[in-house]
Amino acid sequence: MNYTLHQLKIFLKIVETTSVTRASEELNLTQPAVSIQLRNFQDQFDIALTEVVGKKIFITEFGHEIADTAKKIIEQVNEIDYKTMKFKGILSGKLTVSVVSTGKYVMPYFLTDFLKNHPGIDLNMDVTNKIKVIKSLENNEVDFALVSIVPNELKLDAEVLLENKLFLVGKKVLLDSKKKLPKSIFNELPIIFREEGSATRKVMEHFFNQNEIRIVKKMQLTSNEAVKQAVIAGLGYSIMPLIGLKNELENGDLNIIPVSGFPIQSTWRLVWLKNKSLSPVAKAYLEFLREEKAIVINEYFSWITAF
Repeated sequence: MNYTLHQLKIFLKIVETTSVTRASEELNLTQPAVSIQLRNFQDQFDIALTEVVGKKIFITEFGHEIADTAKKIIEQVNEIDYKTMKFKGILSGKLTVSVVSTGKYVMPYFLTDFLKNHPGIDLNMDVTNKIKVIKSLENNEVDFALVSIVPNELKLDAEVLLENKLFLVGKKVLLDSKKKLPKSIFNELPIIFREEGSATRKVMEHFFNQNEIRIVKKMQLTSNEAVKQAVIAGLGYSIMPLIGLKNELENGDLNIIPVSGFPIQSTWRLVWLKNKSLSPVAKAYLEFLREEKAIVINEYFSWITAF
């Protein structure tokens, strides 16, 4: 056997994409180059690794077995590279994180010092909606994802980062009294919702269903920022995560409306697929988080305890 690491990487990418064309695009190689390397790799086995039916490539059972072994080999090679670079005091590679939209107020603070300490690391952080975040996890496209509600449909490991408090907020206070308003106040207010599928929307709907509250007047917007601006403009009230409201509360653009049963609390968690083979960079980042997150929380998020 004279296969190379290059051939193993190409074959793994073909297995991952089930397409020579897509594999060549993601590897920044020409399609003929990928096809040649696949053929040279196949020539070293008496059993077929792939089958072509029509114009579609399929990976055989044997091909999947070889891919599993190839993945372990590549991981071991990466581990050697990591140990070598770590011994030199250098860590390099890519860290990929998918973040639900409100998480953009959280995740950067837990990344800053790690990236400063390791300038050789490239960060790819996708801030998107919850559905796409879960999809990227399911497809094993990212190292980590930041969520406030852990999806039940996936087996995940998690690292708790920060508490997540949600309040009813509005442009103006409803009463001068500091006493908490009854939950029935929601029957009288125009309520602004996030889009279907968002974690904040799920929290709101759970609260309303649990308390048998029927919302008569409602509006739906597709981002936390859009909801915030609509509330500031006086279009209605909304239940929003405290984490994204610091400046608006300090400036008086928004006010927390005291209501019985609030704040609603959840937790910001960094999650990843259970039994996932983390890259050296991902392992180093987890080590950093576990050692430094208390410092980050104290420096950037201590203000949350005041609410």
